[in-house]
Amino acid sequence: MNKDMCAVCDDGIINIRVGAIIMKDGKILMAGNEGADYLYSVGGRLKFGENAEEAVKREVFEETGVKMEIDRLGFIHENYFVGDSPAKLGKLIYEISFYFYMKVPNDFDPVCDSFTEDNNKEFLKWVEPDGDIKMFPTFYKTELKNPTKTVKHFVTDGRKN
Repeated sequence: MNKDMCAVCDDGIINIRVGAIIMKDGKILMAGNEGADYLYSVGGRLKFGENAEEAVKREVFEETGVKMEIDRLGFIHENYFVGDSPAKLGKLIYEISFYFYMKVPNDFDPVCDSFTEDNNKEFLKWVEPDGDIKMFPTFYKTELKNPTKTVKHFVTDGRKN
């Protein structure tokens, strides 16, 4: 199998990631795991040799058990943050993510049987965009209340000064 698009760069890590925007009845499907106190988008890293569209379809299937088609690209996100998982704890990570709106089937009934790279069981949860729950990317809280047809670019910098 092809390796994840994750590379060491000096003392940090570069990730190339995709995220799926799965919305139904005004709610967003988010993922979480037993090792984190926040939710994150359904998705994951590209594998070497894949393009972003192939990767998001694969990741959605792996995390929900449902094959879905892409509606459109919604966001490109450049993000600097400090890793909090055991494998990347304290490491500076630069991540480029492509977030795609997905075409959600009427009979969509996701089942999550996936695990994180640190072997934490993942789960799925429907959430309100403006709810009190901590989620990443943070721009979901504002941008998914009134989705547009344009592609937006966000830059987040969580480095300590």
